[in-house]
Amino acid sequence: MSDPAPITVNGRPQPVPPGATVAGVAAGHGLEAGRRGVAVALNGRVVPARLWAETPVAPGDTLELVHALQGG
Repeated sequence: MSDPAPITVNGRPQPVPPGATVAGVAAGHGLEAGRRGVAVALNGRVVPARLWAETPVAPGDTLELVHALQGG
């Protein structure tokens, strides 16, 4: 089994196991595909929620997770 490799999530390094997907990383941050107000960008490109489960992340990738919150 391979050791987790680092990616950058919201500006911070994070190890992910081989075969990790956008959906898995997002879920680890409490975000689910299809939830309103959630967006993900992988290496500067928005990933549609319907593709999260099939979009792999690789060492050196940059993932931005955005969750809009309502309030004042």
